[in-house]
This record gives sequence, structure tokens and C-alpha cells, in this order.
Amino acid sequence: MEKTERISSLSVKRCIFSLFRDKTTTKVCLPCIRKIFYNFFYRQYKANLLRNVPVVNVDHVLDEKIPFLPQKVSIYLDFIALWIQTAGFLLKIGAKKEAADFVASIGELYAFAAEVYAKHMSTTKRPRYLRMFRFALIHAFDPHLMCVPSLHVMVVTFAYEKFAETDGAFESQKSELKNRALAIIESVLYVKQHSINCVASAFHALSRFDRDLFPPQEAESFTACLFTDGTIPEPDAVLIRKHILTLYRKFLSEGEDQPWEKPLLDFLATFHIKHRERKGYQRKEMNNLSPHRSFTSPAV
Repeated sequence: MEKTERISSLSVKRCIFSLFRDKTTTKVCLPCIRKIFYNFFYRQYKANLLRNVPVVNVDHVLDEKIPFLPQKVSIYLDFIALWIQTAGFLLKIGAKKEAADFVASIGELYAFAAEVYAKHMSTTKRPRYLRMFRFALIHAFDPHLMCVPSLHVMVVTFAYEKFAETDGAFESQKSELKNRALAIIESVLYVKQHSINCVASAFHALSRFDRDLFPPQEAESFTACLFTDGTIPEPDAVLIRKHILTLYRKFLSEGEDQPWEKPLLDFLATFHIKHRERKGYQRKEMNNLSPHRSFTSPAV
């Protein structure tokens, strides 16, 4: 196999077929899919229907410095292909055990993040942009209630970091995967599916999920690579990167001797709860909830 073969050149369908066919990886595929559907789709749709989990808006004032770029939606939707192709590439180079561990870990990431979602959900203000079919699909099938921590950010960062541990001369693929991951992280902000607060919380979650894989110094190095192409004026990019790192360090320091999700739940509790009422349901006055109004992030 050519050492310069791009991971993105692999057929996603063929990767899925290979992962299900190989006896080393087939046993982890279904459990992974179950965890993804249960912890992302089932939990989110259930909460959206029953209104039984508090929801807050986690936008930050610095999000306004990031332009809405609908053309980035293809990059945003690339995160599923990225991790499937990464697993398929590991299988292709004969790293079967690593591929199986990788797929299993993706499922565990979803279950890990759901430790926050099960107790408190979050959203952001996103434009109701329906001029592109892919945006219509997003609005139709994504209730947009799982922002903190961002699974988009967790999955693509984990995929890169995990692949970077691979033995062998695959520097070209490592560089490719890192650039794709960074582009996807930026895209979640460009298409207004997340806030910069969601990025910081995702990095915290990943550091607590596997501290050896994603230590603080790696989080800082990764953050330093964000928004460096000039799309955002550098003074604004500096402020955005600084906020992500400041909030990440805050979460990490607060969570040293307590459950990993506690700093994120405490953070979400500082926002006003957004009322979500069922159609035809007369809401009773609840003195312990603040009136619905516009939301801004508390200072960090």
C-alpha cells in the first residue's frame, strides 16, 4: 500500500463492509451503533418529546465574531466519514486490533458524553437556513439539544489522536487527519451548530475520557491550530482561542477530584433554562425558573 494514500480516498461503504466482515472488528460494530443511536438519537428525541430534561442556550458573545458560512456544511457533515474511514484504514494496513479498539471507543465516547446529556441539555442559536438540502436535513433530523460537550469535536479529535498512536510511517495520513479534524471543528462554528463553549467542553470531556491520549498540552497545541487561515481576523481569532483554552483549563481544574461531568453541569446551571413547552400544554408557573429571555455566556 502506498504510504501517501489518503484516508479520505477510501469508500465509506467499503469501509463499513470490511469492518462488519472482518472477525476482529465485526463483534464491536453493532454495540458501537447501538450506543450511538441510544445516546444521541434516542435520548435527544425522547427529551425533545417529553420535555423532561432542562435545556439552556450556551452561546458566547465571541460567537458573533465567527461568520455564518453555509458552504462549510459539507465539511461539518464529514465527521462520520472521517471516523469510519479511519477505522477502515487501520483495518487495511493490518492493524486489526487497533481498528476494533477504535470502533469500540467511538461508541464509548457517545455513552461518555451522554453522562451530561442525561442530566442537562444545551443548544445554540442557529439560523433557520433551508436554501441547501443538507441544511434542511440537519433541521429536520437534529433537535439540536446536545451541544455541551460537542460530540462532533470529541469524535474527530479522538480519531486523529488515536490514529497518531499508530505504529509505522504514516505521517502523511496523520497530517491529513489532523487538518480534516481542525476543519470540522471550525465548521461546527461556521455553520452555527455549536458555540466556542462547546469546543472547550469537548476538549475537557476528551481529556477526562483518556488523559494519556489527550493531555492538557495536546489540547493547548490543538487549540493553537484553530482559525489560522485568515477567515477570521487574527485579533478575533486570538480572543476565541484564548477563551477556549481558559474555559478548558477551568473545567479541568474544577474536575480534578470529582466526577468528570460535574464542571460541565455546574457550567450549564449558570445559564437560564429555556422553556420548551409541548403543543397545547398550559405551562404552570414555576418560581424556580427564570423567565425566558436572550442568553449570553457568563464571564469566565
